[in-house]
Amino acid sequence: MTSPAVDQPLSAVPSWAVTAVTGLVTWLPSGGGPDRIGAVGALGDRVVGPGELRPLPESGHGPDGVDHHVVPQHLIGGVADHAPGVVVHAGVGARGQLRVISSVGCRCRRTDQPTPTLTAVAEVSPSASAKPHNGPVRFLTAPPAHDLTYSDVFMVPRRSSVTSRLDVDLRSTDGVGTTLPLVVSNMTAVSGRRMAETVARRGGVAIIPQDIPTDVVAEVVARVKAAHTLFDTPVSVTPHTTVGEALSLLPKRAHGIAVVVEDGIPLGTVSEADAAGVDRFAQVHEVMSDDVLTVPGTSSAADTFDALTSRHLEAALVVQDDRLVGVMTRKSALRSTLYRPAVDAGGRLLIGAAVGINGNVPGRAEALLRAGIDVLVVDTAHGHQEKMLQILKSVRELRDRLAEQSGRRVPLVAGNVVSADGVLDLVDAGADVVKVGVGPGAMCTTRMMTGVGRPQFSAVLECAEAARSAGRSVWADGGVRYPRDVALALAAGAGSVMIGSWFAGTYESTGNLMTDAEGRQYKESFGMASARAVKLRTRDSSGFDRARAGLFEEGISSSRMYLDPERPGVEDLIDSIIAGVRSSCTYAGASSLEEFHEFAVVGVQSGSGYEEGRPLHASW
Repeated sequence: MTSPAVDQPLSAVPSWAVTAVTGLVTWLPSGGGPDRIGAVGALGDRVVGPGELRPLPESGHGPDGVDHHVVPQHLIGGVADHAPGVVVHAGVGARGQLRVISSVGCRCRRTDQPTPTLTAVAEVSPSASAKPHNGPVRFLTAPPAHDLTYSDVFMVPRRSSVTSRLDVDLRSTDGVGTTLPLVVSNMTAVSGRRMAETVARRGGVAIIPQDIPTDVVAEVVARVKAAHTLFDTPVSVTPHTTVGEALSLLPKRAHGIAVVVEDGIPLGTVSEADAAGVDRFAQVHEVMSDDVLTVPGTSSAADTFDALTSRHLEAALVVQDDRLVGVMTRKSALRSTLYRPAVDAGGRLLIGAAVGINGNVPGRAEALLRAGIDVLVVDTAHGHQEKMLQILKSVRELRDRLAEQSGRRVPLVAGNVVSADGVLDLVDAGADVVKVGVGPGAMCTTRMMTGVGRPQFSAVLECAEAARSAGRSVWADGGVRYPRDVALALAAGAGSVMIGSWFAGTYESTGNLMTDAEGRQYKESFGMASARAVKLRTRDSSGFDRARAGLFEEGISSSRMYLDPERPGVEDLIDSIIAGVRSSCTYAGASSLEEFHEFAVVGVQSGSGYEEGRPLHASW
């Protein structure tokens, strides 16, 4: 690293080189109007940026007796990471470090009155071995004073040496062990066994909701752990299953066939085309197709793809010793070369589960940990409360005790919060990962009911930086509707992105597939704080207590999430999301998510700027 030179603008001093900041920085703009005040504050041993400035003493003396004065926080207008244009005077301080001192007069933005001279005092280490500190994402221009949603921002391309999207490593930075930064939300209408094994097979992880009985969750965990890491789980029926029943099972999986099996040996397949015009009480052996392709489990993806293409078939049956072990479609053959499954130390698919903060939380948590979950989520809508902190501490102690016995430490996730204070309190209580987001979800009415929440991009930006300062990570939970939103959440510093309602409209979500009057397929979804969810959560309470609890809802109880005809399966959506994220990384010149957060440059746009970027499916 090259040491900052005398008279170098403070904006040129790398944030990762600054080891201590004890004052504020101000600057005079070149244009007219009230002068703006920018600030660099200190939090621990790192530079902090917008939204993280903490109150500092009214006045005092910095190192070497330098006077400094601090403008009260409520008078500060625009806050920036650094103040461009401020001249830095450098001198050698104690321990051979470079001491940077700067001061300039200014006006208060809000009052347009002169303020005392402000002084920034920082120590900059000249060590060549210093590593870059991944601070907040850089803004193209000074960020506004208000908070931002994903739609408010865009990323700027930069010079890149990444030559291929496939060169980008998308392993999550949250320490959970996923090979993709995607987490399926613990929503009852979304996350179940089918979703869990399908998403883990592609590299993410699903969280089973807290409303599901513990014994049922244990069964789900066992079945997901037993699932094949490469081949799709088949929908199996017996020869005497009725056509109607077989057809009702087809939407449970994206491969579109049911395999007729007898004594473990596949006899044929049934699809919608095979059953067209057939009485629903007929048996499948009467209509099944025996024109099937069977391949051994050792067959390569390319060989299977070529065999299916030559036979004009969509799916092959994977067999071992003549017994059915899975299904592979042409798309899944391709995907097996693009994705790596998220697996545990034993090579089995990852799965997580959630607990709330009411009832016998330690008892349920222990049962889930003993059942073999790979990540435990302690979840409540308002995560920054005393009860959550108490429960989290008890769960952490339980987890640590079991880890000593088994040698297997399961990550703890807790939330939800939207502030740095909330993150740091949850980390102190034992969280390895913090869930960020209050009110951005499609099924959530919290912001409209209570006025509580925070625009999600700013929430993730601040919370991710706070988590990094403590050696932890965050999940960006909610508010993503397009691949760009996932990319922006990761650029802001999220270790993974949690997706709920977007995945509700897929074959693999837990609900039954329905059709509206216009023939469009959909599934019902509902919020986890809705009256419907509360009713499920309080099923063991008295009728009176359940009815009273139902009056306090903050979520939609019934919503139609339509399947995209072009992307009806969750893997189709993952393809779209990951293609976008990989491309975003190449535009930023990043070959990993760590680099993506470090290199990303974000700008703020108007509503018309966002609209300009939307594709048109018909001419104007």
